[in-house]
Amino acid sequence: MGETVGISRDARGVATVTLSRPEKHNAMSAGMIAELRAAAEELGADEGVRVVVLTGAGRSFCAGGDLGWMREQMAADGAQRASEARKLAEMLGAWDRVPKPVIGRVQGDAFGGGVGLISVCDVAVAVEGARFGLTEVRLGLIPATIGPYVAARIGKSLARRVFFSGRLFGAEEAVTLGLLRRAVAEGDLDAAVEEEVAPYLAAAPGAVAEAKALLASFGGEDDVARSIEALVARWESTEAEEGTGAFFAKRKADWVS
Repeated sequence: MGETVGISRDARGVATVTLSRPEKHNAMSAGMIAELRAAAEELGADEGVRVVVLTGAGRSFCAGGDLGWMREQMAADGAQRASEARKLAEMLGAWDRVPKPVIGRVQGDAFGGGVGLISVCDVAVAVEGARFGLTEVRLGLIPATIGPYVAARIGKSLARRVFFSGRLFGAEEAVTLGLLRRAVAEGDLDAAVEEEVAPYLAAAPGAVAEAKALLASFGGEDDVARSIEALVARWESTEAEEGTGAFFAKRKADWVS
């Protein structure tokens, strides 16, 4: 466990990563950014992990950038600012590429970089009272580093509603935008997250990883060829042999919890 990010695992292979600066509303410092990247890389490489849940401690999920970190950027030169921005971008990229399903458990407000973190989850569930916002423009800044992930998550058309207004919006609108899968009462949050986790425990881990990577690769002229190649390779995998064999034998595959 790091100073700002906690990691726990259960017997099923579900890992929970918790942003642990509740007194700062889990605002991202340089230390937290580094620990989040390390957590993504560690869990991505851990074959015992089937699903990752990303959440926060306290009242807020993530309030964006830490004030101290922002003050340092104000005093820095262009090269230093670019270096710090790249560290944030690389952390988000590491989470986006985690070869496991990532479920966002959004227990409170998320602003700026917090919205970026939700955007690199494969699915996210929030409490009904949570508020969201890309508030950078209120400071004369722009949601630049998180921008590609937000746009990929909700699309440019819907992003126009919130990307450059700086306004706050509620969980219901976040669902409409596609940022969240759904919003539930606070007491129902853990059950809702579990509903998102459970299907993956019946899915072949390798197949899930390859399907996620294949989806991320789409967007070019060779999408069809790439999908055919991926399917042929998957048919030749030991998981495919086990999964199809279990289906025809009317038994559970060996990865089913």
